[in-house]
Amino acid sequence: MNEFLLPLLKWVGGKRQLLPELTAKMPRSFYTYYEPFIGGGAMLFELHPDKAVIGDINGELINFYKVVKNHVDPLLKLLFTYENSKEFFLEKRNIDRDPEKFNLLTSIEKAARTYYLNRTCFNGLYRVNSKGQFNTPYGHYKSQFVPVVDRFLAVSSYLKGNDVNIKHASYLEICKDCEKGDFVYFDPPYDPISSTSFTSYASDGFSQADQCELKKLCDTLDKKGVKFMLSNSATPFIKELYKDYNCTFVKAKRFVNPNREGSGSADEILVRNYR
Repeated sequence: MNEFLLPLLKWVGGKRQLLPELTAKMPRSFYTYYEPFIGGGAMLFELHPDKAVIGDINGELINFYKVVKNHVDPLLKLLFTYENSKEFFLEKRNIDRDPEKFNLLTSIEKAARTYYLNRTCFNGLYRVNSKGQFNTPYGHYKSQFVPVVDRFLAVSSYLKGNDVNIKHASYLEICKDCEKGDFVYFDPPYDPISSTSFTSYASDGFSQADQCELKKLCDTLDKKGVKFMLSNSATPFIKELYKDYNCTFVKAKRFVNPNREGSGSADEILVRNYR
């Protein structure tokens, strides 16, 4: 494995710290790997499967991965012209306040903006308001903004050199072609453990009704002979929802809230339909 094949983006709920526990509970073999809530991609890059279908409802995230796959050199060239300052950050962040101006950006410019905001905003928190506008504040990091070239090239090489289908779609759409012998890893927006918990990157959120819809999909996949593993917060609601499956619990550190409320360690549930 390429030592630089690592996530390019910070992502709340990212799985790098839990990879040893998660990979130990993976099926020994499968055909196509599916990950419909791709986020930072820690699991994908750890497994680096030859055949995968990945996706997300977040169009800017998916555009970023497509550009890294197909246009990594011009993307890096553009990123090296960016600077870490509050003025430059606000200039890039606020482009989406003007839809006409935002729509004039090329896919490469949008991808550069996504990466830049992710690396310079507070805690790497991708958050949008009800209008779909990025609204995380500037992070005030003292270090220079320098993209890690080797990591970009490794991710681009992996995505181009393997059968990796990148989709901007809902998890239902992404998983509709799953067949017996395939494996799906679900890392959805978590059921909130408190009223202040951050759970979603989309402007319309992810409700408990959505969690129930996801569980229905898991039931359908189970009947088709598709193996799945799902991560979520170990709330009473989620534990009850998946009580008929193989459930284990893990501790994960969380650092999201600017006031550190709710930060620290939290119980997560790992749901599988296999042993």
